[in-house]
Amino acid sequence: MTTNINIDLGKLDNEFQKACSDFAEKQITKRLFEKDTSLWTTDSEVAEKISNRLGWLDLPDNADELIEFANQIKEENFRYVVLLGMGGSSLCSEVAKQTFGSAYGYPELLVLDNTAPTAILNLERYINIEETLFIVASKSGNTMETLSFFRYFYSQLQKQKVVKPGNNFIAITDADTPLIDIAKEYEFRKVFINPTDIGGRYSVLSNFGLLPMALIGIDIKALLEKTEQLKSLSEKEFAVENNPGISVGIALGIAQKHQIDKVTFVLSSSIQSFGLWVEQLIAESTGKHGTGLVPIAGELLETPDKYGKDRTFIHLYIADDDNDSTFKKLDILKENGYPIISIELKDKIDIGAEFYRWEIATAVASIIMQINPFDEPNVAEGKKNTNDLLEEWKRTGLFKLQQYSLMQNDITIYSDEKLHTNDASLNDFIKSFVKQANDNDYIAFLAYLEETDKRTAFLQSERMQLRDKLKVATTIGYGPRYLHSTGQLHKGGADNGLYIIITADDAEDIEIPGEQFSFGILHQAQSLGDFRSLKDKERRVIYIQLGKNIDENLAEIYKALKKI
Repeated sequence: MTTNINIDLGKLDNEFQKACSDFAEKQITKRLFEKDTSLWTTDSEVAEKISNRLGWLDLPDNADELIEFANQIKEENFRYVVLLGMGGSSLCSEVAKQTFGSAYGYPELLVLDNTAPTAILNLERYINIEETLFIVASKSGNTMETLSFFRYFYSQLQKQKVVKPGNNFIAITDADTPLIDIAKEYEFRKVFINPTDIGGRYSVLSNFGLLPMALIGIDIKALLEKTEQLKSLSEKEFAVENNPGISVGIALGIAQKHQIDKVTFVLSSSIQSFGLWVEQLIAESTGKHGTGLVPIAGELLETPDKYGKDRTFIHLYIADDDNDSTFKKLDILKENGYPIISIELKDKIDIGAEFYRWEIATAVASIIMQINPFDEPNVAEGKKNTNDLLEEWKRTGLFKLQQYSLMQNDITIYSDEKLHTNDASLNDFIKSFVKQANDNDYIAFLAYLEETDKRTAFLQSERMQLRDKLKVATTIGYGPRYLHSTGQLHKGGADNGLYIIITADDAEDIEIPGEQFSFGILHQAQSLGDFRSLKDKERRVIYIQLGKNIDENLAEIYKALKKI
């Protein structure tokens, strides 16, 4: 289990200690584990909804069942496991895949949470679908993207003349969802019913996270044992400032009250992907009612002159993984007054305990911020706009777009009317947009593209350019994944984000069985739907269409940002 945690909030330390004393006096630790909804609301209707979202506090007891099923799949010589899901249903599997990989003899895990046709086709070309187990994962059982993926791969198995294509599918969902009926109709191999009192982003230590882990040979019993140790410590009534979960949440909440709202994760290389999961948890839980914590993952650690004063640094590390320069840079940041929270893990299996710690911390920070961390009121807006656009396309065969603001070669940019300029160059236009960034703002790159190493490297270079020149935090999100995570923060949080949506033409397209539109049309509708949602919220947003020369034009955007 975790060997060491140190919280140094600098000038906020006294306020942190007072808050810890207040928590002790109000017995908040005890009330949290008793699932007392009054910690977050006095509204009876809201309290009832929250009471049905606190099941994550209890750890599961079905590890043996999951391991037995995983061994069966291994013995049947499945070579691949493909997780079809979005947001909370997919990010935990992505962390497991990148952190642990597959044990010897177990299938390879792949995650599909991108509706770009090339993402789907390239995955299909990589696997042998007859030797693949598909996990259809959806809490609600009606997630559009997930069900579209299922229909496509089921039809592909039928085309291969597989006698029982349903035998290549399992489902993870709540009780009484449409997915259960689908699983019966198509004769899925098995359905795993998840507890209904666990919300999607808090579901990592349930079937949604543990089953994919078991299927690739991760020792989920050891992982849960480490988690149980942290849970036991977190429940105990000792000094709150030493509580491994509660203390972190108090620190984040206190920092946010002082406009230190950029929670910046510095992660060891072997657990780098943890940032994908914790980013969703924090952003979707806290980004509402004009407030929020902005998680920053993947930024390269730098010296104080590259940062504004809105940063808390979270150093989550395995000692053997980190070099001395990381510790030296953090010491310099601490000397310059930046809040630093350091958490040391003994080894990678401790990541289970970290899932639990950060669920507690996020729930506790929300108590201080006086918000409900278990709803996502703005996520539905994007879904509605996407559906409206799809209906428009079904009626007319096209999407109605506003007048573009700039067109240069293959690159077209749409934006708010106040950014329209006559004969502006690409450099000038992008400069005029990002220069709107003020202290305490952040810039988000939102890419509706197939995720590749080359594109991620370009986006990383672009975000570092802006961070270093403007001293503002930067993030990267791939769509539509981020719509189910940080998208809540973008629309419901504070108006301190600048959003750069990047999309492109599809080199290939594929139909969605049973639908009037293709994956390419769905992907485009999702990007336009989010653009519309952000504009409706009067957020600062531009929409960049790269045409067909995606990587070349990403390089052009990078060149423009270098000239700022």
